[in-house]
Amino acid sequence: MTVPQDQDAAASAPQLVGSFLERRREQIAQRWADAPLFRSVFTVSRDEAVEASKAVVDALSEVAVSGRLEDTTAPGYEPVREQLGRMTQNRARAGATPAGIADEVAALRASAVDLLREEFADPTAPQAQECVLTLTLLLGTLRLVVLETALDAGAEMIERQRQQLLEVATPVIKLWEHTVAVPLIGTLDSARSQVVMESLLEAIVEQRARYAILDITGVPTVDSLVAQHLMKTVAAARLMGAECIVSGIRPAIAQTIVQLGIDLGSVLTRASLADALAYALSRQGIEVSRAQTGTNAR
Repeated sequence: MTVPQDQDAAASAPQLVGSFLERRREQIAQRWADAPLFRSVFTVSRDEAVEASKAVVDALSEVAVSGRLEDTTAPGYEPVREQLGRMTQNRARAGATPAGIADEVAALRASAVDLLREEFADPTAPQAQECVLTLTLLLGTLRLVVLETALDAGAEMIERQRQQLLEVATPVIKLWEHTVAVPLIGTLDSARSQVVMESLLEAIVEQRARYAILDITGVPTVDSLVAQHLMKTVAAARLMGAECIVSGIRPAIAQTIVQLGIDLGSVLTRASLADALAYALSRQGIEVSRAQTGTNAR
């Protein structure tokens, strides 16, 4: 069905485009389902790609009717943001860049514009040209929405990976019955210190630990902030019913602590992890001795 040049001259281009998108929804969705943006994500069922395309067409139609063609926050986009987010995440995992994903969105324009031109008896008429420009602007805004969604999804993924790396970098090890340890390596900051505290407290509960060792042999420097984090972790462990021991304080770090005037008087310390473990075992009535060699035994 074509639109005569004199049909509803009072109708604005956004309204005409919104009506077109609603009317040709099925045809547009069928064409978009074969486009790389949808085909590469919905690889198992083409019907799923068609339904996803229909949802995007519906969103564009709603935005067009509202007249907010350049507004990426228009309510019409809300129903498809989550879907676009999943699609962009899948594309990113497949190696696509945000710019590449945006180009895939731009590729949707040609098929939609072709169908729009068919609506007019004279595709070169001013009203037809204005509608084409409107649809182009609308799809440009969709491109921005997808870019924003891709960047947000990427930021969330990076944050999850950062959190996972923090957890991997701060393992809690069960050394003996009722005794756990956290060997710290690298620089301590607020975020990592929080992960250390949470991981240690969880281990104290799970292992019913009475002794917790914080080994800082691998920590290059200790400043007032790191010392405060250690003090808080020790205090939290005590509240959980565990005695906390800090081990691995090297001479250079000991001098730094003294020069900074940091008071660790209330913190139990040992020179090495072995010394801390020996202390914890002795407190539990366990004595560790070297095995005699065959020569000594005779």
